[in-house]
Formats: sequence, C-alpha cells, structure tokens
Amino acid sequence: MCGINGLVSNKKDILETQSSLKLMNKEIFHRGPDEEVFFVETSENRTSVGMSVLKFSATNFPPEKQPISSEDKNRIITLDGRIYNSSKLKNEFLSGENLSTETDAEIILKLYEKFGTSAFGMLDGIFTLGIFDKTKNKIYIARDFFGGKPLYYFHNEDGLIWASELKSIMVNFSEKPRISMEALNLFLQLTYIPAPFSIYENIFKLETDHYLEYDVKDNKIFNHPIFRETPPLEKKSNIGFEEAKKQTRKLIEESVKSRSFPHVSCGSFLSGGVDSSVITLCLSKIKEQKIDTFFVGFNKKSFDESHKSRVVAKLVNSNHHEFVLSEKELEDSTDKIILNFDEPFADSSALPTYFAALKTRAFVKTALSGEGGDEVFGGYNKYLIGSINRRYTRFVPEKIHGFIVRKSNKLLVQKEDHRGFKFKLKKTINSVNYTGDFYYNIIKLGFKDHDLSKILLANNRVEDALKYYKNQIGKPKNLTDFREIDRKISLEGDMMVKADRTTMLASLGTESPFLNKKIWDFASTLPEKYLLNGNNKKYILKKAFEDYFPKNFLNKNKQGFGVPVGDWLRSDLKEELLSYIDAKKLEEQNLFDVQEINKLVINHIKGIEDNSFTVWTFYCFQKWYFRTYLNL
Repeated sequence: MCGINGLVSNKKDILETQSSLKLMNKEIFHRGPDEEVFFVETSENRTSVGMSVLKFSATNFPPEKQPISSEDKNRIITLDGRIYNSSKLKNEFLSGENLSTETDAEIILKLYEKFGTSAFGMLDGIFTLGIFDKTKNKIYIARDFFGGKPLYYFHNEDGLIWASELKSIMVNFSEKPRISMEALNLFLQLTYIPAPFSIYENIFKLETDHYLEYDVKDNKIFNHPIFRETPPLEKKSNIGFEEAKKQTRKLIEESVKSRSFPHVSCGSFLSGGVDSSVITLCLSKIKEQKIDTFFVGFNKKSFDESHKSRVVAKLVNSNHHEFVLSEKELEDSTDKIILNFDEPFADSSALPTYFAALKTRAFVKTALSGEGGDEVFGGYNKYLIGSINRRYTRFVPEKIHGFIVRKSNKLLVQKEDHRGFKFKLKKTINSVNYTGDFYYNIIKLGFKDHDLSKILLANNRVEDALKYYKNQIGKPKNLTDFREIDRKISLEGDMMVKADRTTMLASLGTESPFLNKKIWDFASTLPEKYLLNGNNKKYILKKAFEDYFPKNFLNKNKQGFGVPVGDWLRSDLKEELLSYIDAKKLEEQNLFDVQEINKLVINHIKGIEDNSFTVWTFYCFQKWYFRTYLNL
C-alpha cells in the first residue's frame, strides 16, 4: 500500500517540478513510510510522476519498487493497492514475456502494452494507478470497481495534478479554492462527500470503475468508464439454494486466500459480527500457523461486544488481542483523525477504526476486514426500509403521510442518543417518498431536506444535491438497485474513505475479501430472497457458514462501531462547539442561518432534543473549516 502523486505543468522546470513532488509526497508520507521514489522528465510539456511506497519487508515477497518503466522506457506506471489476479493474468497473457520484477505494477504495464486501456477491465483488485505513455504523449489514471483507493485530480490551463489524498494537491495552491456548494449540500445531508465531488470547486475525485485520459500536448482530459469484455449479468432464478450456498462459500474462501499473502504477517479484525467472523474463519483455514485476531471495544458497557469476538477467537484458536478504549482516549484524538480526511467527514466510527488499525499495526503489517459484506449480501436495515416504503405508499395517501410526519416528529422526540425503536421508527417515517426517490432519503444520515433548507442561507442551497447520482443510477426498484446506489455513493464516499484514511494514517495495509467483483456479480444474480429473506438479512451468507459456528451465533444482532459523540458534544467538546456558533463567526462565514444553527445546537446541549447526528455533522464541518480551510 502506498500513495501516488502526479504533476504535469507547462510552467515549471524540472527542479521546480521535483520540488513540488517532494512537497506532495511529504503530505502523504504516512501512506508509505519505507521509501520515497521519483520519476521526473522534462519534455515539450513538463511531465512528472512521484510516489511514496509502503513496502512489505518479508522473505521472498517481491519488492514493489516504483515507478516502473517499460523495457524501452516509453511507458511508466505508479500503483497504489493490490491486484489479486496478477498471477493468473501473467500466466494467461504474458507467458514468455521478460518480467524483471513480476510485481503487480509491472504486470499491469505489460498488459497495457498488449491491450491498451482494456487492460484495466481485467484487473481484480483495490487500486489506483497512473500510466504515462510517451508514445501517445498521454497519461491515464484509473480507479477500481469499489473505490477502495482514493484519487483526486485538478485540471486547468497550466496542466494536471493528481494524488491519493487531497492534502497533496493543496500544496500547489497559494490560495484555497472556493468551497463547492454542491459538495457542502452533499456533506450536510450524507455526512460525507462522494465522487466525483470534493469540498473544493474544480478539484474532483475520480469515480469508481473509471479512468481519466489526459492529452499532454493539448492539455485536455476525457473521462471514461472502464470497459470489460463480460456478458451482461442475468438473474440465476433457477439456481438451487444449496448450490448457491456452496458457490458463496467457495467464492469467499478463494477471495480470502487471494488477499492473504503467504510471506506477510497478516491478521484479522474480529468484531464478532457476521462479516468479520466469516473472514476470520476462512483465514484460519488457509494459514498453517495460528492467526492473530484483533478486537477494539469501549469501557462503556452498553458499547461492549467483546464476548462475541471471543467466541470466534476460541473457535479458530487464534492469538486474540483485545484493546479497550476509553472515551477520553477517543476524544483526545478527534483532531488528528478528523482533520486527516482533508475535507469534511462525519462518520464517527472513524475514531475507533483508527485505533483498531493503530493497535493492530504493532503486531502485523496487514489485516483482513469484513468491509463490504453488508453491501454485497444485503445486510443493512435500510434494505428493509426500502421494501416497507413500497408497501406503505400503496396504502397511505401522501396527504395523510404528511400529517403522520408532522405528528411523529413531535411525538418521537428523543433527549438522549438512543438508537432504539423510536429512533428507527422516526427515521423510517421521514424516509418515505412518493416519487420513487425514497432510497436516496434513506442514505441521508445528516440533515433532511426540510432541515437543510432552514440551516443554510438561501444562496448556499442546492435544489437537489443528489441529482447527479439520480441521473446516473435512476430510481431504485429492488434490492439490486439499493446495493448499486450504496456501491457508488455510500461505499465509495464513506466506508472506503474511512477504511483507507484511518488505516493509512496508522501505516497498516488492509484487505477486504468481500470487495471482489466476482462475488459482487454473483450476489447480484441471485434471487433477492436469497439475500434478504423476510427480515433476515445476509441470509445466503449466514446459511453458507452457519455449520462452522455455534447454533444461531450468526443470527445475533450486532451494535456496530457506535461512538457516543452526542454525549461528548454536551461535555468535553461543548466549549469548542459553542465557539463554532459564535454569531460573528457565522456571519463572516456566510454559510449558515445564525438563529437556526444556534437553536439546533443549544437544544442539543441543554438536552431539550437529541440532535447527535446533525450537530456532529455541523461540528465536523466547522472543525474542517476553521482548522483546515482557514488554518486557524
């Protein structure tokens, strides 16, 4: 795992370019602390590529010495991530080729020489890459199907800049760009900013499963979806459930094997939930020696689920490591973790995720996680809400629903951050939509439309911040559509961002076996009832592995990485929060309605109404705005 940077400029000379790349690499050195390597070349348009690399220093493991050049020196590649089918691709397409390193990067470069950009569609992996092809005077940057690795880019009349993290691009600006109002509205509703947007105008994230083509001579960019020579997926309506179970188990076991490197110290995050338990079981079956498993919990009893992870650790006979975090430990690290995202990000589970990575890194260099299991196999409660919406809108007229919403918002007011029945019922009622866009309401974890229209000043509002995605994806009709929305929005913008930034901040490599396109495609072809059977979520996954675990273990509810941020905002973070609603600051900021924001925050602090999600979202934005944007 590493970080990649690239720079094309028609104004900088070779020394200026190398200096810029050094500054860019310095900003993301935590992504690859073992080595820093540059490629710099001056031509008709000055073209430069730089990267920092996190090496696995293990016996017989091929070093990822990058950038890598072709034999004729006409093509150069940089790669962040891993290609899991590189050996298969080498054997199938590159037999007889002269490979000096046999690394993923070199294999991709050889495939590109044979097949051009079609090579990107052959890759099974979590990656971003950059290729400079001198024969065409073009640069290609590409991103994987799930968006497991980040890639930002900026293009203007001077050239092109791209980087793994936003902070690398920002060192090239003497002044901060303007805030994107589309991104601001997206963040306040979703609590994160999905691709292609970033918090800054004219700086973008490359979308998942896309590549950017840049013409060095003409200084023009073209955005393309990655092409794959695969037939369209067809529903396997006739596949028997037992056969589906067998294939599910086989695909997951194969994916775990491909993502656990034999000569690298490798452990497993083990929360005790279905996803991490299945991954841990599969890893233990293929490793000859005991595996290391890692659990991070809290000293607050209501958040402690360590007993579930111990059951699995005992079952697989692992070297089990438990770390208990205090609220004070988490609070003290909020700045370091939140500001590392470079743009507003309000998923509070990023805090314990970082500590899980940090504690794990002391024992192993890479760890497997259950990331993506919910999206692939239909594990979220919101998938149930989707089916409820379809039934509800058939029988309840829209006018009556409006009355129910108004009443429920008064009757279901909570004073504490309890995410029980009242919380879920209110969320479900507020998510109901009669236009077919209901699922887009469900994924809004922050401000709902009516709240956003109150707290934002009129000139900062965007009529429909999710319009871009609705035009791309359309109105969801079934579970497959819900999962596709999550892949392109929630998984890319939230889950993958959280996993990447927190683990890279701890310099830990992570692998997510569920994020395998073969598994995704297989799950997408199954009858919906195999994934969501009544109220039983991830049905096929649990049934495929239930015989390996104690009876009903995989059916137990799991709380997740909840963090009591609502309490913190009333206590240790209260003073900082109050500073962010100072009338003078808000007026100078010219983004929020002073009166409405004050009402929202004060009601939460005084315990009149629990506004944990919205106040935390506001707090995270303000922290980014004053600490990063204004550098105060």
